[in-house]
Amino acid sequence: MTPTRARSIPFFDYPNLFTSEEEALVGIFRDVGRRGAFIMQQDLEHFERRLAAYLGVKYATGVANASDGLLIALRAAGVTSGEVIFSSHTMVATAAAIHFAGATPIPVECGADHLIDPAAVEAAVTSCTRAILPTQLNGRTADMGELQAIADRHGLLLIEDAAQALGSRFRGRAAASFGVASAISFFPAKLLGCLGDGGAVTTNDDQVYGRILELRDHGRRADGEIVSWGLNSRLDNLQAAILDYRLDAYPAAIERRRALASAYQERLGNFEELRLPPPPASGDHFDVFQNYEIEAERRDELREHLKARGIGTLIQWGGKAVHQWAGLGFTARLPFTERLFERLLLLSMNLSLSGDQVQEVCDGVESFYRG
Repeated sequence: MTPTRARSIPFFDYPNLFTSEEEALVGIFRDVGRRGAFIMQQDLEHFERRLAAYLGVKYATGVANASDGLLIALRAAGVTSGEVIFSSHTMVATAAAIHFAGATPIPVECGADHLIDPAAVEAAVTSCTRAILPTQLNGRTADMGELQAIADRHGLLLIEDAAQALGSRFRGRAAASFGVASAISFFPAKLLGCLGDGGAVTTNDDQVYGRILELRDHGRRADGEIVSWGLNSRLDNLQAAILDYRLDAYPAAIERRRALASAYQERLGNFEELRLPPPPASGDHFDVFQNYEIEAERRDELREHLKARGIGTLIQWGGKAVHQWAGLGFTARLPFTERLFERLLLLSMNLSLSGDQVQEVCDGVESFYRG
């Protein structure tokens, strides 16, 4: 079929993040600017309290980005040596945080749902293992019951990379509430996004919380004393004010994403050439669909076909699992994950996407496989 439009459905419409709420966002900027409230002011404190309440955790601390957040979470929990097990199907930032904390990242296989495989975690535990760091990927929380059982058996810490999972739940409990500490991302394209970089670290532990506060602000204690080496990693107050405003509509945003996922499932669920994410109604899991990651036969040909019809897609992480980046020095072979990365493709999933556009994406997929 000859396309009549070029790139009519972008994978992500970044300008829409601003234009859809322009008047309100400009009002926030003026308010914050006229108060001169740029760094660690009341807007940040208010957002932190509301975020903690939303997640059902004791503390949430705004930081500059989720990569810093993971590093701070690890160091605050005392993981500065030994080995940390993580799924290789994640952003390199997950492994980098382990590395820069002073520990050794140990990549393992993901499972059929693309999240860390508890059996692979169990097999990777050694006398050097200090922690398990699951990535709550694509808006879905891993099987935290199994992972907690493994951690308890071996005396390990659980630390969550919940960058993609704000609002996701497992057996009624929120992602970023299971581990001793967790990190969340507010990158613009994330579920709850600001207009730049941003993140948060969560914990229920008083001592860990104290260390998080120090580590995000140059190792500075509340009384101003520098007590350790720290970072300059504070969520700036303007971004916090934007996030606080957007948190009001967040439950509705999640329901919209789940509705879009249901529409994809209805149209594409019977295609033998595809494997879709679990549908919104899936037992112990409440998924929020940060991404819509499918497995597709002839993935690269499908992607080119959709591109010709003006439909944007994305191959996550540059098309490689973390252990496949030769420059990082990993020697592990993870056959399931490696085969999976030959099939993975993200279809568009965001709040600027209309129901009609979902149908157009599905039409494009159908035309490729059915002719």
